[in-house]
Amino acid sequence: MVLSGREGYSKYLRLINVTFDVLAINLVFPVFMAGLSLNYLHFVIYINAAWGIIAYFSSFYEVYRYTPITKVITGLVKQAALFVLTVIAYFPFAKHTVFSGNATALYTGVAMGLVAFFKLSLYYYLKRYRIATGSNFRSAIIIGHTPDALRLKSFFESAPEYGYRFKGFFSDTDNHPEVIGSIAVAEAFAAEHSIDEIYCSLGEVTNQQLKDLVAFADLRGKTIKFIPDTKEIFSKNLRVDYYEMFPVLSLNKTALHDPVAKIIKRAFDIAFSLSVIVLVLSWLAPLLGLLIRLESKGSVFFKQSRPGLDEKEFFCYKFRSMQINETTEKSVTRNDPRVTRIGKFIRKTSIDELPQFLNVLKGEMSIVGPRPHLWTQNNLYGATIKKYMVRLYVKPGITGLAQVRGYRGEIATDEDMINRIRYDVFYIENWSLLLDVKIIIQTVVNIFMGEEKAY
Repeated sequence: MVLSGREGYSKYLRLINVTFDVLAINLVFPVFMAGLSLNYLHFVIYINAAWGIIAYFSSFYEVYRYTPITKVITGLVKQAALFVLTVIAYFPFAKHTVFSGNATALYTGVAMGLVAFFKLSLYYYLKRYRIATGSNFRSAIIIGHTPDALRLKSFFESAPEYGYRFKGFFSDTDNHPEVIGSIAVAEAFAAEHSIDEIYCSLGEVTNQQLKDLVAFADLRGKTIKFIPDTKEIFSKNLRVDYYEMFPVLSLNKTALHDPVAKIIKRAFDIAFSLSVIVLVLSWLAPLLGLLIRLESKGSVFFKQSRPGLDEKEFFCYKFRSMQINETTEKSVTRNDPRVTRIGKFIRKTSIDELPQFLNVLKGEMSIVGPRPHLWTQNNLYGATIKKYMVRLYVKPGITGLAQVRGYRGEIATDEDMINRIRYDVFYIENWSLLLDVKIIIQTVVNIFMGEEKAY
């Protein structure tokens, strides 16, 4: 089962947008601020950190195909105002730097002008591009055949610049020719026709149908949104988006979907993994390599195909802890005869996992995240355990919340996997950098104290 979506170029837009903005604020200031005795390194670190923090809390990069131009402009004004104030606030703390109001105004004005020009140009270009080429569209179906559902269909058809393609209604209460079938067949239709988004009219679905549709969307990587019967909707798990004047409810994305959060987590991963590789692996790998080779012939390192982000294959690295064998898709059990003497030690102390910092540096894994399972486990539990596939929405980790809570190693019963998934999903939905640090610290503590299932 592969998580997929018709994303096209969309997944790169935020990266392109962020990259241009960072280049603008970094390349413009030397032109206007030369001669002010700035410490360039300190100033660069300061303005980039400030830009990222402001953008994160103002949702500056939360721009979607349905976002109105007024919201884009409001975001630009807010970002510019806060950034100007932040730049000005730098000078009182830089003792040897000369403050120049003209230089600061020119720098922030030109930088924000470039940012605004690029953002608005990209916004309008994409709308025209979608109309002209019909590409990067998202196919949509609607559950329900209510007046509001009909209004949403009219919006899809009258506003092609938003890039939606309406594929049909599903209803249990209306036999109109536009209705393809009952709600019961909507999931099969969505899977067969690669539907990207499912819109549910809340007045026409039961609670059980709603739960089933949300579970289906989680399992298949679909986006599910809701058509409210009233604007008086209050829920911390729902947010209201407007397609022009039409309200649509969406399930809130997790923090790990935020581009700034991704940058922060990736920067932490790179810094941490580099430190481990330089300070630990540089001397430990040759020593362990010698001990491993003395006990058994074969490679020092073991690499194994695992499902990663969006179920894409990657090769997970470990120090080899077993005799060479052909049962690599069989998980380790207590007193496993395949494990060598040195292997027992490095598995007990989790030293065998250290080469995965190379996977982190390559961008295939993160320091903290759901552990990558075997393909056999993935295929088995993906079809039987609710929300199992949600763990594949983020990069797998060297350690994770489930591991520090005791759910690591051998899966003896379905309950072991269910508990592991529960912690993995909690981590994904409640991620923070502080939570990552806590999990890393607890992992180190567990290594020294010993773990029952570390074998």
